[in-house]
Amino acid sequence: MNNNEQNYVKWFRNAAPYINAHRGKTVVLMFGGEAVLHPNFANIIHDIALLRSLGVKLVLVHGARPQIEERMEQRNITRNIENNIRVTDAETLIAVKDATGSMRLHIEALLTMGLVNSPMHGSQIRVSTGNFVIAKPIGVLNGVDYKYTGSVRKIDAVGIHTQLDYGSIVLLSPIGYSSTGEVFNLALEDVATKTALALKADKLITFTKDDGLMDESGELIRSCSVRRVKTLLDDKDCHVRQLLLRAIIQSGENGVERCHCVSYQSDTALLQELFTRDGAGTLIAKDHKEEVCTASIDDVGGILELIAPLEEEGILVKRSRELLEIEIDRFTVLKKEDVIIACAALYPYQEANSGEIACVAIHPDYRNGNRGEHLMGALEVKAHELNLRSLFVLTTVSGHWFREQGFIESSMDDLPEGKKQMYNFQRKSKVLIKYI
Repeated sequence: MNNNEQNYVKWFRNAAPYINAHRGKTVVLMFGGEAVLHPNFANIIHDIALLRSLGVKLVLVHGARPQIEERMEQRNITRNIENNIRVTDAETLIAVKDATGSMRLHIEALLTMGLVNSPMHGSQIRVSTGNFVIAKPIGVLNGVDYKYTGSVRKIDAVGIHTQLDYGSIVLLSPIGYSSTGEVFNLALEDVATKTALALKADKLITFTKDDGLMDESGELIRSCSVRRVKTLLDDKDCHVRQLLLRAIIQSGENGVERCHCVSYQSDTALLQELFTRDGAGTLIAKDHKEEVCTASIDDVGGILELIAPLEEEGILVKRSRELLEIEIDRFTVLKKEDVIIACAALYPYQEANSGEIACVAIHPDYRNGNRGEHLMGALEVKAHELNLRSLFVLTTVSGHWFREQGFIESSMDDLPEGKKQMYNFQRKSKVLIKYI
């Protein structure tokens, strides 16, 4: 086996946990008409087909702004924008229908393509479209009648879920229908956001020209919270970027756990973002009322109170206040109204590119839910920042829970040399390792 083959096998094995994690999840993908025009869009379609074959439930929401502009220019229709919103009169609506209808057919054709020797060969993807989006008119705002420009009134979540359960990819256009039989021109971001919320989607993935969300200095933001996205909003930004940021904010604040922003110009960004530890774009995590943060010296008392019962039971190794004060920066805590309800520590072994997870404790009143998983996720982020390749834990009673978090049982021989020398043979702790 040559190096390329070995690298492929290694990558495939490392991707396995992500493949399992995404199977059965509902994901909404949002891309504008600019993405469809880009030469790389065919690669994105191939990757979408691959995601479906891996068991991901997909809803695609496409835009058509440049295509609508082109149709209007061809028909000599005057462009009318008020407060960054297109006024859709009867003539403009014809251009909207033409552009969105052509776009829908084009995307359906790409998803149906199954040529021999192409990435789509044998995929047999079913695409479902229909009147899943119920709309209402914007009406008259500040003296401006927006006519056939509308907003989402309701998403037929039951109908979409039914199609997803059948194994279909659902394709939505930026148009909606009213109970009176009218058609309305909608914003791509409005349709995508409302769809993600109505479906209780696990992820919203947005495509942009950049690698992801960029900070004030133009550097890529690898991961951040919804609060951080709010700080990026700037009145000087173009309207499309503002709509993108607001879609992410609205989704994250109303139930979507993870949003991603990736480039439509990269032929690897989508898969790299979902199936590698470092990703390719920006990951935006939902803000939690329970705050995860690095512990400070003021948290020593709360941590001691939390871990004391577990130390008495022999589940955790006893730590003195003095030792805890020295190692406090190793601890991550989960707080609820400034009360520590969970903690864990990360001790790096840089020479082995590994780190030890220790002193994991959750208050008995808060052991239901996913707080432990939330805490472990924060420690993995720290481990990535330290360029660690694996995490290990020594445990006497919690091995089963750690296996549920992706750790595998191993032996003392797999520990870093520094940890082997400190292994307590009297406790007979089990060794579990997770490669990240």
